[in-house]
Order: sequence, then structure tokens, then C-alpha cells
Amino acid sequence: MPRLGINIDHVATLRQARGESYPSLVGAAEMALENGADQITIHLREDRRHIQDTDVIAIALVTRKFGKPLNLEMGAAEDILNIAIEVAPSWICLVPEKREELTTEGGLNLLSDDIFSKLQGVCNQLKEKIKGVKISLFLEAREEILMRALDLRVDAVEIHTGEYATDFLNGEDISGHLSSFQKAKAFLDSKNIACHAGHGLTNKSVLPLLKSGGFEEYNIGHWVVSEAVFLGLARVVKDLRGVFDENC
Repeated sequence: MPRLGINIDHVATLRQARGESYPSLVGAAEMALENGADQITIHLREDRRHIQDTDVIAIALVTRKFGKPLNLEMGAAEDILNIAIEVAPSWICLVPEKREELTTEGGLNLLSDDIFSKLQGVCNQLKEKIKGVKISLFLEAREEILMRALDLRVDAVEIHTGEYATDFLNGEDISGHLSSFQKAKAFLDSKNIACHAGHGLTNKSVLPLLKSGGFEEYNIGHWVVSEAVFLGLARVVKDLRGVFDENC
């Protein structure tokens, strides 16, 4: 059974829009875990547009109380690295960041020697300073990029599913995406690296991926928080858990 990670970044987006103390990130994390989430995912961005430093500490305490992993998404900035080392989450997913982007627009460019070198240093520090931490890289499903991931001390790759999710929702042909995902999974399996998926997924666009058995973990956030406006967070997470249980 693949893991269901619930990303609660956009609960924080709503809170930050007015600078209030609500809605509660702790409450959102607890509700997600009580209703079937296998882990909580948050992205501490360098611009702090949603998740704040104190949120990372608070959510780490919630996940530990439930005995579930915290998956911390982060860029390679030094101040974020220091927070990650202090909090010591179970998983860290290294992602690219641009201040002008609305959301993460694609995977890390490991073909850039500068980016690769910086990530290599970050991975080494994380492994040395956080006992038992597992690291994933947010990448495109391209073999030349996945090949370079082998030279980093990572435990998993999270495949960027954003373009797939958009094409699915627009009724476009998704066969090419599914083929590239399957090839990426086979390659990573052969190297004993786990294969995760995330970005833009909904309860419907995740179905072909679940049925193909392509990934070991899925992280879903924006759609969950959007649906929660109408149905409530507990019901949305519980229903999504049901989708996983019925199709795996």
C-alpha cells in the first residue's frame, strides 16, 4: 500500500492572507492524521509565503505524537538547512525555488554542475547531522537527470507530476506521462531508490497512478485544502484514504 502524504501548506496560505492565528496548522495536521494520512508534508520556503519556522517545530511535535513521519520540503538555502537540522524530520525533500513562481514549477536541474554541487553539500550535511534522516529529490522523470541522482546520498526521488495532472484535468492524452513514470520507477527500483510522486494531483488524477502501481508515496495538498472549503478537511482526507484503499 503506497503512503498518502497530506500537504497542509495552503492551510497556512489562508492564515497568512490575513496575518491571523487561524486556521490552525496543528489542528489541520492532527485532523489529517486522524483520518488516514500516513504522513504530513510541509514546504518551508525561503520567502516564508505560507509555512513559518515555528510551524515546522509545531508540526514535528504533532507527527511524533502520532508516530508518523514529517516530510519537510525545502530548498538549499543555509537558514532553511539549519532549521531542518534542528527539527530533524523523518524525511526531507529537496526542491527548487524561485521567488517569482506561484508554486514549484518543475524538478531540480541536476544537469547543472553548480546546482548538483550545492545539493551534494546539502545532502552530506543532512546525513551527517540528522540521525536516520531520509532524503528525496524532486525531479522530472528523465533518465539523464535520474542518473545524476545516483551520485547523491538520497533514499528516494519524488517525480514531478504537475504536467501530467494538468493534462489529465484538461482531457489530454496522458499515455506519454504514464510511460515515462513507469520507466523512471523501473530505473529507480534497479538502483534501490524509492519512487514517490507529487504536485497537482487530485482524487481523480491519482487513480491511473494508483492502478499502475507506479509509486510508493503520493503527496497531495492544494486539491485537498480546496475541497475542504466545501466538504471539510476530515471528510476529504478520509475519502481520499478510501480511494487509495480501493485502488491499490
